[in-house]
Amino acid sequence: MSGIDQSGAYTLGDRSVKRLGYGAMQLAGPGVFGPPRDRDAALAVLREAVAAGVNHIDTSDFYGPHITNQIIREALAPYPDDLVIVTKISARRGDDGSWIPALAPEELRQAVHDNLRNLGLDTLDVVNFRSMHDIHEPAEGSNEAPLTVLAELQRQGLIRHIGLSNVTPTQIAEGRQICDIVCVQNQYNLAHRDDEALIDDLAHDGIPYVPYFPLGGFTPLQSSTLSAVAQRLGATPMQVALAWLLKRAPNLLLIPGTSSVAHLRENLAAAELALPDDVIEELDGVASAAAA
Repeated sequence: MSGIDQSGAYTLGDRSVKRLGYGAMQLAGPGVFGPPRDRDAALAVLREAVAAGVNHIDTSDFYGPHITNQIIREALAPYPDDLVIVTKISARRGDDGSWIPALAPEELRQAVHDNLRNLGLDTLDVVNFRSMHDIHEPAEGSNEAPLTVLAELQRQGLIRHIGLSNVTPTQIAEGRQICDIVCVQNQYNLAHRDDEALIDDLAHDGIPYVPYFPLGGFTPLQSSTLSAVAQRLGATPMQVALAWLLKRAPNLLLIPGTSSVAHLRENLAAAELALPDDVIEELDGVASAAAA
């Protein structure tokens, strides 16, 4: 076994995907708005990812908006049979690039149709509903109304599976009363670990947890411990951070994003990085150090 096969696999909906996937957010322009600086480079990253074995791509039609999905279609359609494309809805973009909640039934339906059109699909594999009670982090509040709309679109055959993003355990429990929830996508990484218990609870139920910003997002992870470990192992800090996530729980599906083929290759190589137990213990202390 070589390459990203060493990351293992996990069930997402009714499909098995490699645990090391790809997040397409960075394919849009600065601030996830407008076209990329180099469209050919964006196409190359996607094609390289799939050629390397990636079969889980995370995207949204509000990246750009529309641009990222159009690039995915140009680069990869007709899609490989094993490729799972996961998108998310609940926001739209203002003319200034702002993020605006889009939760009315007609807005949700339009978002699904926009994703279908721009990706060139008849059915979306997985649609994550991103809760917007707080745009930056999970906050309590009912999501019954929008999930009911998505469940109806699922019955119509436009959506195969439904997931949740930016949610609390209470909201997940509510969602599972409305429809099957096949994944949860929240912020989680070496330094940001609010969802420790949730990850284990979802693993018990066989539900994947997809950490967004696995490498820190727009502010890359900074840790002297992480840097020192990486130097000892002859790896990059980002490779160590991804390898730690792969070790953390079997139901974690990673979607690191990049617009660079070189960085993509570095990220995927994390699947081959073995972390000794003493290193795991050392890295486990990064979160408490960051909070201090």
